Amino acid sequence: MTRMKQYAATAAVAAVLAAVPTGAYAAERTVPQRGAVAAPAERGATTSPIRTVRSGERVDTGRGYTLWLTPQGKHWSDPDGFENFRSVVDGNIDRSRPGVSHQTDGDPAGTFHSGVFHGARKAARVELVAADGTRTPASLVRLPGNPDWGAWYVHTPPSTGEGVPGVALYDRSGRLLAELPAWDF
Repeated sequence: MTRMKQYAATAAVAAVLAAVPTGAYAAERTVPQRGAVAAPAERGATTSPIRTVRSGERVDTGRGYTLWLTPQGKHWSDPDGFENFRSVVDGNIDRSRPGVSHQTDGDPAGTFHSGVFHGARKAARVELVAADGTRTPASLVRLPGNPDWGAWYVHTPPSTGEGVPGVALYDRSGRLLAELPAWDF
């Protein structure tokens, strides 16, 4: 067991994008870990930083957004009730390798970020990474019996600049498994 380390992340500078979700995907990369924040410690074999949810169970992610998982993938709805879907079975992602995706929905009040993480049975943490390096930890959910994929989500304040934050997926030891780098427009 390792000791719990405190997150050093504060609110991220996030892109305020149109109400149309956008997507991006990342495959496994070998990248040096500069300033990576350690994962929360495990308290026992059954303790996980990832919340297990039933298929179709609605998760209130805050600010009017809802997320739910089915064996087919991640579903989410916005405050207006518009539903979106990201498949994990259509062949568009390689679930045998670690990877992460990123979808956003924002307005002047803030941005809802979510995505799928996959191919990482020991995944423990997803962070949204602003272009300036500021890290915001995300919440993770997974279906029972599907340890090779799950979903993540986090809200951020309105953006003060242009660009899209990156996403980083870590294992329980704090090792980077996959990332989408931040980028400017």
